[in-house]
Amino acid sequence: MAKFNTENSSTLSRFAKDKRVRTSAPKERSERGERPFSRPKRASYNPHFTEDNRLRDEFTTSERSARPARPARPSRPTSAKPYGKRTEGGFKGKPQTRGTAKPYAKRSEEGRGERPRTTERRSYPKFNPNKQTGEVRLNRFVAQSGICSRREADELIAAGLVSVNGVIVTELGTKVKPGDEVRFNGEKIQGEKHVYLLLNKPKGYVTTLEDDHAAKTVMELIDGACTERVYPVGRLDKNSLGLLLFTNDGDITRTLTHPSLKKKKIYEVTLDQPLTRADFDTLAEGVTLEDGAAYFDEISWLKDDKKSVGVEIHSGRNRIVRRMFEHLGYQVTKLDRVYYAGLTKKNLKRGAWRFLTVDEVNRIKSGRYE
Repeated sequence: MAKFNTENSSTLSRFAKDKRVRTSAPKERSERGERPFSRPKRASYNPHFTEDNRLRDEFTTSERSARPARPARPSRPTSAKPYGKRTEGGFKGKPQTRGTAKPYAKRSEEGRGERPRTTERRSYPKFNPNKQTGEVRLNRFVAQSGICSRREADELIAAGLVSVNGVIVTELGTKVKPGDEVRFNGEKIQGEKHVYLLLNKPKGYVTTLEDDHAAKTVMELIDGACTERVYPVGRLDKNSLGLLLFTNDGDITRTLTHPSLKKKKIYEVTLDQPLTRADFDTLAEGVTLEDGAAYFDEISWLKDDKKSVGVEIHSGRNRIVRRMFEHLGYQVTKLDRVYYAGLTKKNLKRGAWRFLTVDEVNRIKSGRYE
């Protein structure tokens, strides 16, 4: 068997791709010290390094001993007691206090003195926004009397229908004092506080202040409720039922009744015959009446017989709900308004009334009920 001498450099040079001449590996260093050109690291990287900026390693022993000694840290006082061992009754030397209420220490008379206590309750004056504390604008005074809104009051003032202390005032922005006498069409008016009253109207009552031809009016149902002169907001037919709001606030009256504002109202309608699917879709899409197009925003059946229907509408035209059903050949036997201006008939019997809460009044004024 042939033996190859692997140490022969001439044989290796024939088969190697690299034709450079191989040399023997250099001898290892006997001593591994720092490189001959290595420099010590500087303590500062200031480019203007000088001899004064010396390295930390250059301090000699004598220089280190010459430094002032660091003050010793104060030792822990010997009077401090370490925590004791915990036992069943708590820590050693301490009574168990868990679960027991610690009584408050009474204030000593010699020190700060006891706080004087009185049984009398302090009475603070309550703020009444309707009470006049100074001069107010004339249009606001007229609106607070319940005659109209502020904008309408400006028109009445400009027309010369309002007088102050016997003098007709036509200038807008005029202010009146609490003692001034204000008259409208010769009748004395006074700024009253605002009253808001909700009635669940029964059938057979006319929505009007006075009617010589009507047997019964809604004002009879709220007789004696308040001393202020209130009037109904909007109208309900004689045979219609449901919610009816009374107030002497002219601004809220205009907000709820103006046709351009289109406030939401919900009615429960009872028909003389079942409502067909075709007429159901027609009322949702809209019908054309003598005074224009009209439609329901929402409509749904309330009972299986399809005679009871719930409708939601924003239009405030006269007898709009009845006329829409009559246009398709239906007769409305019962019309009940169950929702108006964010108010419902909850806990309000037929023919009964109640005052609105502060929260309900604020919702109506801000319009947050929509």
